[in-house]
Amino acid sequence: MTEPEKLRRLALDALTTARARTALLTDCVDDGELTAQHSPLMSPLVWDLAHISNQEEQWLWRAVAGREALRPEIDSVYDAFEHPRATRPTLPLLAPAEARAYASDVRGRVLDVLERTPLEGGRPLVDAAFAFGMIAQHEQQHDETMLITHQLRRGPAALDAPEPPPGPGTVGLPAEVRVPGGPFTMGTSAEPWALDNERPAHARVVPEFFIDTVPVTNGAYMAFIADGGYRDERWWAPEGWAQIREHGIGAPLFWRREGGQWLRRRFGVVEPVPEDEPVLHVSWYEADAYARWAGRRLPTEEEWEKAARHDPASGRSLRYPWGDEDPAPEHANLGQRHLRPAPAGSYPAGQSPLGVRQLIGDVWEWTSSDFLPYPGFVAFPYREYSEVFFGPGHKVLRGGSFAVDPVACRGTFRNWDLPVRRQIFSGFRTARDAGGA
Repeated sequence: MTEPEKLRRLALDALTTARARTALLTDCVDDGELTAQHSPLMSPLVWDLAHISNQEEQWLWRAVAGREALRPEIDSVYDAFEHPRATRPTLPLLAPAEARAYASDVRGRVLDVLERTPLEGGRPLVDAAFAFGMIAQHEQQHDETMLITHQLRRGPAALDAPEPPPGPGTVGLPAEVRVPGGPFTMGTSAEPWALDNERPAHARVVPEFFIDTVPVTNGAYMAFIADGGYRDERWWAPEGWAQIREHGIGAPLFWRREGGQWLRRRFGVVEPVPEDEPVLHVSWYEADAYARWAGRRLPTEEEWEKAARHDPASGRSLRYPWGDEDPAPEHANLGQRHLRPAPAGSYPAGQSPLGVRQLIGDVWEWTSSDFLPYPGFVAFPYREYSEVFFGPGHKVLRGGSFAVDPVACRGTFRNWDLPVRRQIFSGFRTARDAGGA
């Protein structure tokens, strides 16, 4: 099988997997739940459903195949930059049945386009099936957004999944790992479906540093709370201190103290907070405050990527911490196979050459870095994916969470969000300079 044909098969699998997940997230609730806005932070689920298909129509049916628009009158309704999430319920949205029919119509046409389109020949949008991979990633990113909406919704659980497999735990693991100083290759110029902000590959020199072997756990974060971390201004960036005071924040989102223990609400189920899991639903400000309290700091984005990808034996950067092969279930907690992070220390087969664990999957990890372009960045195929977000307003997250599909997660993948965001599946790990305490 030629390389273009392999990519055609991969694109078909990625699109099919994404659509099956979209159906799972939207078929498990009734029409009232689909059209409701469960939080002003998020869109109604039915908006996401039709937006996914509208983007697919615009890029694969119109741009790739060069065909006439199917529903040009709804382009504005599903333009994410024209309408903030809080206002989307007021729009003339397609009803659930109509949205599903539209999605099915577009997908049927797109699969025919995929079958017939040459995937090489100098068209950047279709070479190596890029546009098809981009749309599969886009749908999976919205699936993660819809899973966040499910976490925010009230009422009984609508989703279910098996527990993560038992892990080996952290006994015997070092608390931190030394990452040697020197150059490494950051970003990629070779990954066929890498998005514009991951490109191009370029050399970075990173001084020696230490990074946590595993993400910060709920138990460790409880110690920060118990020590008055939310009441001590010393640990907080000024904007973060103002945020927690204004909103009365004293624990991660969805946590509450009851009967002498910490409880959390997770997809409609209230349960004790498991101390051995990576902490989840914390803002950048909370992560930064914890790191200061612990006498440490958040890693920079380049430190995170070096810890994840650098192979000191060969001197090259790997696609993933475990090597160049695509993720398998033994490598990482991805793809909504489970509805929670795995215990800290899990997935030893997925550790980096330096011995850092759970860098991919489980929780998105806040870094200290602002979201900025790499040297030589070129916006493609549209400015609104990355370029309009560059600057000090957004912080970079790396690694992916249990809610991320492998197609939208790799060692170079960059996520970003506002430092106040807590509803996302975000956690963190800490670092220190080599000469630090």
